[in-house]
Amino acid sequence: MSKSRHARSSGEGTIGQDGSLTLIQQVRDEGQRAHKRIWRIRQVGPTKFSGTMTEATGPVTIEQVGGGYRFRFAMRGGLSVEEWLIPNADGNSGSSSLTVRKFGMTVAKSEGVIRKLPQQASSFP
Repeated sequence: MSKSRHARSSGEGTIGQDGSLTLIQQVRDEGQRAHKRIWRIRQVGPTKFSGTMTEATGPVTIEQVGGGYRFRFAMRGGLSVEEWLIPNADGNSGSSSLTVRKFGMTVAKSEGVIRKLPQQASSFP
């Protein structure tokens, strides 16, 4: 067990001609070096999506459930992650709730706010 830490990420995404999403996040976790996280997601069914994420050890699966999206993926060390993204009605914000489990026991939790920022010049190479 350890104390709580702050994490912050900012990202920029594009939709490809095939409809797939590429999202590049700049991640800053307290006590660690900043790093990039890259998501590549495509729709595979009416309410299902699949893809990759640089820190996942296998596929990322996403399912639209009601008004939200449930992400599931595995990470190194036998960790399984479930994240819920719930968009707000304004279309410019939402919430994130993430749970990390190992051997079925919760080992980490995170709650976050997602905001769409005003368009700016790209800060990503």
